[in-house]
Amino acid sequence: MASSAASSVRPPRPKKEPQALIIPKNAAEEQKLKLERLMKNPDKAVPIPEKMSEWAPRPPPEFVRDVMGSSAGAGSGEFHVYRHLRRREYQRQDYMDAMAEKQKLDAEFQKRLERNKIAAEEQTAKRRKKRCCVIAGSSETQEQPSSGSEEASGTEDEEEDAPSFVTGR
Repeated sequence: MASSAASSVRPPRPKKEPQALIIPKNAAEEQKLKLERLMKNPDKAVPIPEKMSEWAPRPPPEFVRDVMGSSAGAGSGEFHVYRHLRRREYQRQDYMDAMAEKQKLDAEFQKRLERNKIAAEEQTAKRRKKRCCVIAGSSETQEQPSSGSEEASGTEDEEEDAPSFVTGR
């Protein structure tokens, strides 16, 4: 019995200093208070909520026991049941339409990305080809001395046909 009496008596807790009540006036002050509270104890783990999953309607039931009839004589309480079933069905149809639209937009986006990627690859290959030709052409002209007027006129024609980086043609 003595041990149970000793275990029920607790040592007094240390007194906490009273904190001033601060009421945030806007969202920035609220965020500031939250950050200050978190930074008081940086070793404490911070709970990070996971991304909420997208809402999806309940699937329709496999077997419907109370089928609504269209005959007269239904009680006044049946209207509310019908209204809820109808609302749920409309929500489900709207959800399916939205998902189909989203999938269609995603497919179009993927196609557009693929087209842009192919166009960029073609443009890169075209520019790479120009760089190879320009580099090869400049090294040939440096190695071959121009000895006659015919050769000089021939190189001018080639330079006019070759695209210029200065003029952009």
